[in-house]
This record gives sequence, structure tokens and C-alpha cells, in this order.
Amino acid sequence: MINIRPELPGDEEAIWQVNEAAFGRAAEADLVDVLRRRNVITLSLVAEREGEIVGHILFTPVTITDEAGGVVTAVALGPMAVSPACQREGIGSQLVQTGITMLRQAGHEIVIVLGHPEFYPRFGFEPASRSGIRWEIEVPDEVFMALALQPGALAGVTGVVRYQPEFTGV
Repeated sequence: MINIRPELPGDEEAIWQVNEAAFGRAAEADLVDVLRRRNVITLSLVAEREGEIVGHILFTPVTITDEAGGVVTAVALGPMAVSPACQREGIGSQLVQTGITMLRQAGHEIVIVLGHPEFYPRFGFEPASRSGIRWEIEVPDEVFMALALQPGALAGVTGVVRYQPEFTGV
């Protein structure tokens, strides 16, 4: 059985290990550590199986700036990682769904993700370009997605998404 819960002090090393194993490199694991040290995490959840952390998802604040300089705040999903031995068991889906639910309950309105176009749409994500939202880095439309957590949250929102500066190094 999988238990999804907020990150707790002492989880840092296990979270690092899960991210490093899932991505096959340390960049995403190091990114999580830097964002934690800077205290710019909106939500960090872990998936536990029999007391062992086997998954992790992170949400951080981003801004969407329109051409007139207007700024809307949103939340970015990523990185999301599941230990290779536990992939394809629905753990990632549980992490995403729990995160979306908790963000919605906390009053957040928009989630942005750069991710697999065959995975994230099942949670309601759509190409951000449909709302006139783009990333400051050129990426294919189908991998840069947005989700309105509240009805109408994306209405009239256009512009460029800016992640925390540490994301540019990943």
C-alpha cells in the first residue's frame, strides 16, 4: 500500500536518492535541495511503501507575465520522480492527483508543467499555448501544459512563465 504525505525533516536524503535514480543523474535531485534551502517550495510530497520513500513530487511558485507587465502567480509541478523499481504502478499518478487536490484546497489557481504529453492530460492538463501562455524557453506545445485548479482561473491569463532561476541549470 502506498501512503502519500508531505515531506518531513529527515526525508531529504531519500528524496535525493529517488530523484537521482529516476532521472539517472543528480541535476534534478540537486535542484530539489537548492529550492528547499532557498525556502521556495509550495508543496513537497513523498510516496511511501512500507516506510520507504519510493516517490516524490515538488511544486514551486512561478509567475506568468503578460505583455503589459501584469503578473499572475501560479505553481509549477516538477520534478516528479518514482524509484525505477516501482514505476508503472500508479505511484506517480497518486502523487500528481494528491498534489493537485492539496493545491486546490489551499486556494492555488493554476499549475504549470513541462512534462510527458501522454501522462499529464489525464489530470486535466492542456497545452498552455491554448491559453496564450508560453515558457521563456522554446519547447514543443504539447509538453508545456497548464491546469486551472479553480473554474475560470486561466480565463484572460496570457504571457510568459518564469520558473525559479535554478531551473535553468537543469
